[in-house]
This record gives sequence, structure tokens and C-alpha cells, in this order.
Amino acid sequence: MRRPTAAAVAAASLLALTATACGPSHSNVSASPSSSSSVGQQPSGGADKAPGFSNPVNKNHWGLKRLAQAKPAPDIGVRDSSLANQGASDPVPRPVTAKEVSLPYHLHMAPVGKIFFDSPEGPKVCSGTIVEDPAHPGKSNLVWTAGHCVHSGKNGTWMRNIVFVPSYNDNGVPKYQVGNTPAQQITPYGKFWADWSITSNQWMRMGGGRAPSPGFAYDFAVLHVRPENGTGKSLQETVGVAAQVAFNAPSAHGIGPVTAIGYPAAAPFDGARMMSCEDRPVNVSMQRGTPTMDGIGCTMNGGSSGGGWLVEHNGKLTLVSNTSIGGDSHTWLAGPHLGPEAQQIFDIMSRKFANE
Repeated sequence: MRRPTAAAVAAASLLALTATACGPSHSNVSASPSSSSSVGQQPSGGADKAPGFSNPVNKNHWGLKRLAQAKPAPDIGVRDSSLANQGASDPVPRPVTAKEVSLPYHLHMAPVGKIFFDSPEGPKVCSGTIVEDPAHPGKSNLVWTAGHCVHSGKNGTWMRNIVFVPSYNDNGVPKYQVGNTPAQQITPYGKFWADWSITSNQWMRMGGGRAPSPGFAYDFAVLHVRPENGTGKSLQETVGVAAQVAFNAPSAHGIGPVTAIGYPAAAPFDGARMMSCEDRPVNVSMQRGTPTMDGIGCTMNGGSSGGGWLVEHNGKLTLVSNTSIGGDSHTWLAGPHLGPEAQQIFDIMSRKFANE
């Protein structure tokens, strides 16, 4: 299969960033898995294993029909009116109609894929983006997504059987055809199982629900994955490209247009097609005293959660946020600003596997 280049997938808008993509060597945050007060970890094994987490590879678990039947994660849909009392919020963005990414997806937005997992409510879906790992240039196994795609939030639990499928349903066949389509077209690069994931303690302590919650401002996560079939190649080597992550980028009005990418799965979408929206962000506040989120007009809905908000910076595809929540009108989305808390969990993850 043809390997896409960064230029082939950098279809997002230009951003005048004042911050650079950061990894462990750039971090100004000192933390470790055992001592950090703002992050949560869940290793796949070892003495520090988080209670209740298990994600062993099960090749028979995610067949094509089960992939197609998974439903969108529920944490996307706050009341539009509930933002009116949040002083830092701008007016709700005007709707932007989501458009399908050009086919085949792997030639136009290869780093984006679909995340599948088992929640207490059954099989669910989110979206995710392959991101560069400074500890392994050109050989990253890291996927950026939303916190609620790995943990259900306050008083919640870790998700199970988490897999990432890059360029899911590469040729965009309708959902009802997925189960009868050759696997090479539905999972063109295969399936990648999470063997470690990390999200913020703020999300685990305060996240969840449909009312404006301070946890949504920290609704981000990073997965470390391995190929289901043990090819020996990293995720980035397999797909051929990854996005860099920009931390502490300008918020809302300081950013040019961004492109949100994901797999919306609630009606009128069916979860089988990769969609996108381009808009200039505005300020969205979930609760006074917590970081302001970025909001854009977009008709995507559940299933697009965790999908990257992308721009082109210095000729490279760059992730500046991820879809977290949307309005009950399904006309706008909001994503967290990736500040020091986001950089900290990224740095911890990168360091964890730096010697592998």
C-alpha cells in the first residue's frame, strides 16, 4: 500500500504558533508516574498496575461486524443554554456542516483513525490521531485522544479492549456494508492494541456527565499501542506519517482556522465515514476558574470524540486540541487547550517507553 507523506495529509489550515511541539527534552514539568498529582496512569502490568485495568490482546474480539456495531461514546452533548452563565464564553459558534474526507482516507488524512473499546454500557467508539514521539523519531506508537475514551470520569472506570484502527474503512463504504467488505479495506493498516494509556487526574476526579464540568477542560489522553499481529513495525512506520503536538498554542482568538477530524457515529452519521469541519475557534468556558476551552462550529457528534484538531505549521501536520464535547444542538464542538497538564501526560508516556 502506498505510504502517504506529510505533505499529502497536511490539508489543514495554517496556524501562527508561538509555541513549538514539545516532548520530554522540552518539558518544564517535573513529574513521575508515582508522584504526579495531575495525571493518571494505567499500565498493562507490573506492581503499579491501576486497579481494574486490563487490555490483553484478543484477536477474535473485534471482528468486522462488532467494529461496525460499536456505538458512540456518550459524553458529548451539553445544553447550549448552559454556557450562557459562564462569563468567559463567547457566543455559541455558528454551525459548520461536516464534510467527508477525500477517499481513500489513507492518502489524505492517514494519521487519523477510529478507537474501539468496551465500556460499562457496551462497545463504544471514539476517534484518535497518531502523534510523533520525540523519544522515537519516525517510530512512534502514540495515539492522542480524549480522556473520556479511556476512562469514564468521576466515580467511573477504565475502558477495556481498547484498539486503534488507522484510516478505518479506507474507502468509506456505508455501515451496513462494513461486515461484508474485505478486511484490508476496513482495517488497511491492521489493529493496534493499547498496552498503556494515560489521562489527567482532573478528568478522573471531575469529568463526566452532560452538564458543564471543569473536568472537560482536561479531557485528553495518550495511548501507547502495539500491532495486533506483531509485525515488529511501529505504528508510525506502518502508516508512514504522524502529527506533531503543539502545547501552549495561542487560545481561541489567537489561532487561525483549525480542522477537526473524526468519525461521528450518531444520526445522521453512521460512524463509518471520516468527516471534518474547518472553523476559527472561539472561547468556551465549562466552569469559572478552569482553563477556557476552544470551540468551533461543527455538525459532527458522538464518535468524533478524541479526534484531533489539526493545522499545518512549518509544513507539518500539527495537533492543537481534540474533540471533547458538543452542544445538544449538534452544531458546535469544544476541545481542551493543551497546556502544561497535557504536556505532562505526554512527557510521562514518552519517557515510559524511551528505552524500548
